[in-house]
Amino acid sequence: MLTVGLTGGIGAGKSEVSRLLVSYGAVLVDADRIAREVVEPGTEGLAAVVAEFGPGVLAADGSLDRPKLGAIVFADGERRTALNAIVHPLVGRRSARLQEAAGPDAIVVHDVPLLTENGLAPLYDLVVVVDASTATRLDRLVRLRGMSEDEARARMDAQATRRQRLAAADLVIDNDGPLEELEPQVRKVWQKLTERVAARD
Repeated sequence: MLTVGLTGGIGAGKSEVSRLLVSYGAVLVDADRIAREVVEPGTEGLAAVVAEFGPGVLAADGSLDRPKLGAIVFADGERRTALNAIVHPLVGRRSARLQEAAGPDAIVVHDVPLLTENGLAPLYDLVVVVDASTATRLDRLVRLRGMSEDEARARMDAQATRRQRLAAADLVIDNDGPLEELEPQVRKVWQKLTERVAARD
């Protein structure tokens, strides 16, 4: 088994890279998706979030109002730390179970947005960073995700710097250009990963 940490700043295009890697045969462990699952209605995670932040972070149907919670934690580092202390251990346990279920020859890609921020690089055999300029990421967040420029900048500022992410990288995928330039790069990375697995046999 080869474990890969995949990361990139918000708006860098990491989700598209993970989608391509899965199409080539990778087993994906998506930390963002797991983070949503562990705070679904009826979970210990949601109960802990409500205990910490109050019932005002719940939507009318009893689910987590993610935009409301996001507005709180992205404006206050201490509140963000409190949320992470609840969610990250739950995500870690679920991720470990998914990895254990993959086959011995699998390439397991952990899609981890906050890999750099949480010092998680040593947990993986290698780290792949999806990189894009600040201007490109800001444009994507405003144009494609409908964020205001202030909201987009707050999300970006809450993450590691581009330099910090690149310092943690074993392999870098440049996603500053159009989509058609991405696939050949991801295919080359996949080839390197499969070669790494073959060299172990």
